[in-house]
Amino acid sequence: MHQANNTANRDWMVADVASVSGVRHVVVLSADGLLMARSEGTGRDSADRLSAACSGLQSLAKGLGREFGSDSKAVIQQMVEFDGGFLFMVAAGQGSYLAVVTSSAVDPQLIAQQMRVQVNRIGSHLTSPPRQGVMP
Repeated sequence: MHQANNTANRDWMVADVASVSGVRHVVVLSADGLLMARSEGTGRDSADRLSAACSGLQSLAKGLGREFGSDSKAVIQQMVEFDGGFLFMVAAGQGSYLAVVTSSAVDPQLIAQQMRVQVNRIGSHLTSPPRQGVMP
């Protein structure tokens, strides 16, 4: 119950991104896939599934970055196009990510710009430090 209340208290953080035309769902998640905030029209179950899926994508991207990029574990942004829409994901603070699912009729540059503005505006609220006893 405490987690649900805590998540609801943070949902305001995604309202500006959620209001962009074509945006279907917005979540903020921790690196280990826990939901931190969600847009008003996104149900809890959908938000939890999206958070878990995005965490998996982040993990895969980190592995690819280590193998083919640099020694850094940082993943700055991702975009996935699927039939009917896009998934955009950006780092949003220490150990957290902002993820946006849109329809296919969006301007990706506008979505990315609004996500950057939102992360800059509320980045200090989006920090999710690593948990004790969890391997990196």
